[in-house]
Amino acid sequence: MQNSSEKKSIILFDGMCNFCNTSVNKIIKYDKKNVFKFAAIQSDAGKKLLTELSIDTLKIDSILLIEKNTLFTKSTAVLKIAKQLSGLYKLGYAFIIIPPFIRDTIYDFIAKNRYKWFGKKESCMIPSIEVREKFLI
Repeated sequence: MQNSSEKKSIILFDGMCNFCNTSVNKIIKYDKKNVFKFAAIQSDAGKKLLTELSIDTLKIDSILLIEKNTLFTKSTAVLKIAKQLSGLYKLGYAFIIIPPFIRDTIYDFIAKNRYKWFGKKESCMIPSIEVREKFLI
């Protein structure tokens, strides 16, 4: 999955979702330890990882975290990402004490409505030159 020299955690996200893109931009801004690499699930790199991990995008379609060869989904992925960020976002990890079935119900509700509430792009975001090295190609 990751080559042995690459120890970054990988965030797979819906590159067409405005909310997801805004979230990725926030993660990039607050990833002061340079922990994460990114790939849209619609990109070639994203599709390759999804295939390697046998992930059905009909069941999981908004955010995934691959950390130390372990896959995290839904609210657990979001909270593990928050834990690595600087600023107040790190405090979000405290919600890990809430049982996953409750967290994931809230996550699923937001994920289901994300296009309606935040809109959808016709194509994946193109990263700026400054952050391009953070994206898998």
